[in-house]
Amino acid sequence: MDAIQKNLLEQIAGLHEVPAGAYNIRANGASVGRNTTAHIDIVTKEDKQGIDIIIKPGTKRESVHIPVVLSQSGLTEMVYNDFHVGDDCDVTIVAGCGIHNGGDQASKHDGIHSFFIGKNSHVKYVEKHYGSGDGKGERIMNPETVIHLAENSFMEMETVQIKGVDSTKRITTADLAEGAKLIVTEKLMTHGSQYAETDFTVDLNGAGSSANIISRAVAKDDSKQLFLAKINGNNKCAGHSECDAIIMDNAKISAIPEITANHLDAELIHEAAIGKIAGEQIIKLMTLGLTETEAEAQIINGFLK
Repeated sequence: MDAIQKNLLEQIAGLHEVPAGAYNIRANGASVGRNTTAHIDIVTKEDKQGIDIIIKPGTKRESVHIPVVLSQSGLTEMVYNDFHVGDDCDVTIVAGCGIHNGGDQASKHDGIHSFFIGKNSHVKYVEKHYGSGDGKGERIMNPETVIHLAENSFMEMETVQIKGVDSTKRITTADLAEGAKLIVTEKLMTHGSQYAETDFTVDLNGAGSSANIISRAVAKDDSKQLFLAKINGNNKCAGHSECDAIIMDNAKISAIPEITANHLDAELIHEAAIGKIAGEQIIKLMTLGLTETEAEAQIINGFLK
């Protein structure tokens, strides 16, 4: 991998060297490194582009890294990655995509990640998106995540995009069985003329299932954002969605939460708040020696932590 690809890898996966455990590293449409373990296998799909990640029942304290980097202008790809997590597992999965575009043609990565999580398993899933390069070509990413949670399983999903992606549509769908739990934390920042759309749909099918979706977003310059969150309570369950956003300059943000109770004992809450940075916050930091620009940056960084 060249220096640009290594920088992308560091930005999206925090990798300075080959990771421990299982991994599949993809660069410019091809696999450049793969490792499996006694408990985690990675198999190339035969019918379409992508891989199957098979985690054996009872696997504990292991990780899987599957980052993708693109540094070739004009490259377009679509991948399908399926995660089969057995019962009684406790694993961390780190994904993400970084695009460096120094040319005039659009570079695009679309991917569908499907999770089949077994009973009593705990999965932490981290997905980061990052763009760089001074070319005129767009950096486009459209990730789709499909989650199936079996009885008493738990998935914690952290998704981050704070720089360089010109256009993105981020779709997440989930269905939860009895006692299953889903927590999603989204951090998103757009600038320039970028566009970002986030769409969550969660079906709480099992008794005692729960979901908590939290989004923190900042829109600058002339960028636009759309946040959609739909939670269907189909049994005795608890669901909560929250969107907090800071709007700056000439940006536009729309937040459209939707909750539907299809059961008498479904407890559902949605919250949405959009506003500018308070002037007194800026002034307070400026009295400590920061410039107005530095004060804004400090507030935004704190907001997105």
